[in-house]
Amino acid sequence: MSAAAPPDWVPEMIEQRGGIDRGWAHFPHAADIGVEGWGPALAVAFEQAALALTAAVTSAKVQPSIEVAIECQAPDRELLFVEWLNAVIYEMAVRKMVFGRFEVSITGNQLQGKLWGEGIDPARHEPACEPKGATYTSLRVSQSENGIWSARCVVDV
Repeated sequence: MSAAAPPDWVPEMIEQRGGIDRGWAHFPHAADIGVEGWGPALAVAFEQAALALTAAVTSAKVQPSIEVAIECQAPDRELLFVEWLNAVIYEMAVRKMVFGRFEVSITGNQLQGKLWGEGIDPARHEPACEPKGATYTSLRVSQSENGIWSARCVVDV
């Protein structure tokens, strides 16, 4: 755990990467895992949370050799975050891929995203879990007083 989380984020962490201005963390939850991302923009927080999702699956470096585009929408930011993570999980499952690079653009309550990754190689990626879906448990999307956005929820694994 090499860096500090956003100042308003205090729960116990399992693993954390990044710094004050952007990064991601896992937080504990019974049988599932919490993911959080933060950054100077809402889109960056969503991207970082997707990296946390990938890190829950594998610690191997993911080669960004295949690009996948997705779109989703929801009535508010919290539900858009859940839709985003579920779209990533869906693409992981149906394409049998893992993603290591994300680009998000958010306009209103619509999200356009790009995912870059590769086919899962069990010997190299050694998947630790298979995410089933993002949940509303511990769901929060907010902006701190210092302008840093954070997005978090529990993912069913």
